[in-house]
Amino acid sequence: MKTRTLLLMALGCGVAIMLAGAVFLVQLTRQDDPQAPLPVGAAATVGDMTVSVDDADEVNGELTVTVTLNGAADELPADDFRLIASGRPAAVAETTCAVTAVDNAETCTLTFDVSAADGVSRVLFYERGEEQARWLLG
Repeated sequence: MKTRTLLLMALGCGVAIMLAGAVFLVQLTRQDDPQAPLPVGAAATVGDMTVSVDDADEVNGELTVTVTLNGAADELPADDFRLIASGRPAAVAETTCAVTAVDNAETCTLTFDVSAADGVSRVLFYERGEEQARWLLG
């Protein structure tokens, strides 16, 4: 292969890399900013479910969160919640959440074990489908 051919191929690869970078930057600028976390007491509609965090109370390494679910049938509603406590996931220790029915508000509690968390930051996430809401608990 001639040197001129190799140089032209290298130049073509460089231009392709630059174009790919430009396309990536345009995609980054068009992304939506994440929504701010909701405070305790606020409701959010996630998919076909409306969820409100009514109360959050931490005692002796256990965080008990009271939530109200309304809008869709779900056999295991507690599975859609997760808690990040000081950057670490916290496991659900106990729940009173039962099967939910369409258009029937269900209030229940979720208890998380946060004894291993070394800080005070608590963020509760609720995911349904590809949508998500988050509440800042502490």
